[in-house]
Amino acid sequence: MKRVLFLALCIVLTASLQAQIRFGVKGGLNLASISTSDAPGVSYSMKADFNGGVLVSIPIAGRFSLQPEAVYSGQGSAIKVDSISGKYNLQFINVPVLIKYHLISGLSVETGPQFGLLIGAKVKQDGGASTDIKDQLKTSDFGWTVGLNFLLPMNFGVDARYNFGLTNFLKDDGEGGGSIKNGVAQVGVFYLFGK
Repeated sequence: MKRVLFLALCIVLTASLQAQIRFGVKGGLNLASISTSDAPGVSYSMKADFNGGVLVSIPIAGRFSLQPEAVYSGQGSAIKVDSISGKYNLQFINVPVLIKYHLISGLSVETGPQFGLLIGAKVKQDGGASTDIKDQLKTSDFGWTVGLNFLLPMNFGVDARYNFGLTNFLKDDGEGGGSIKNGVAQVGVFYLFGK
């Protein structure tokens, strides 16, 4: 009898949890740049690109929820060396896992780690051809995300966040070639299905 009651309780809890889990889609604008430890005569500035992906909103307890995402993210940087300008065009699949705290109706703050997988990397001189540089970079990246979002009653929302790159994703060439870290400001919109 205890097993039957335990099984019934598990089914009820699972069903209620699944009813609260919401799936969503998102997209927006990236303002990306990279920072380096050793680049005399080189200046980096923000480059505009886009992001888009899917998310899951999972209530935890009270005002807290968990929001894992899988997002395509165009990153990189504009670059200038003397009078020559160009862009680093980096493509990542990022997986942020965010803890959200709901402040007031619709308004939330969020923070958490982000894991990135590099899927493409090219450098392009303005007016010139692109050169693939993916073999010079590590395929994984790790960062930390902080942000703010607002969910409207009709399930649409807006968000703003910043992703701080914490790891050097430049491959070690054995000659102390310095480091490269990502930094991305994002603004976007999202839609949650259900409710």
